[in-house]
Amino acid sequence: MSALFDLSGKVALVTGGNGGLGLGFARGIAKQGGAVEIWGRSEEKNAKAKAELEEYGVKVTARQVDVSSEEQVVAGFKALISDHGRLDAVFANSGVPAPTRSLLETTSEQWHSLLDINMHGAFYTLREGARLMVERAENGEPGGSLVFCGSLSMFQGIPGKAQYAAAKAGIGAAIRCMAVEFGRHGIRANSIAPGYIKTEMTGSDAEWSDIDKFFASRTPVPRPGYTSDFEGIAAYLASDASSFHTGDTLVIDGAALITL
Repeated sequence: MSALFDLSGKVALVTGGNGGLGLGFARGIAKQGGAVEIWGRSEEKNAKAKAELEEYGVKVTARQVDVSSEEQVVAGFKALISDHGRLDAVFANSGVPAPTRSLLETTSEQWHSLLDINMHGAFYTLREGARLMVERAENGEPGGSLVFCGSLSMFQGIPGKAQYAAAKAGIGAAIRCMAVEFGRHGIRANSIAPGYIKTEMTGSDAEWSDIDKFFASRTPVPRPGYTSDFEGIAAYLASDASSFHTGDTLVIDGAALITL
């Protein structure tokens, strides 16, 4: 284990941590000795992810939490503290894709439903995590890391993704405000903006679907991103090695953004 990114004694929450990028974040933390709590709506997926993460020899808890519910988020943090006794890092990762391919086809219900999860859910999660970190800092132990999983849509105009992009860019702006507000407590706040990432929905890493090949052909690093590409950045942002890194958006995309 690298001492630079040693997470022994630290506790991280990853929302949507039972699959995809969230599980990649959780793996990175667990591999460096950090305890992990994952939140997700599927009890079956939670149990499977928990069992995998426990193989790294760390404490893992999994909880059914719908982040669009403020009450469930507040209760989830209370239970986390009861189980772990502390909180050092929050990865607000839960999100859903845009339901349509056109703004004109997007109903008001669809607009608000997506924002309930992608924007409001991230807000509840980051706010309550920050509250616990500030309280600890005021009791003499500063530090903590707030991380939001954004998207390249924070920077690009993409047809049919207006509400998705609005949510990602909105919380991205809020993260910068958090960095300024909480910096005096040693609390960092950063966003991660992934490019196209291959998940279990399109097969194993060795099996490239047509969409994998499409994005790989348009990326300077000619492959899709993998969830394993996010293990290291999670460990870094959760560790003391990132103690002066705040207010940033880390783009992890194989240089796609600067060439598209």
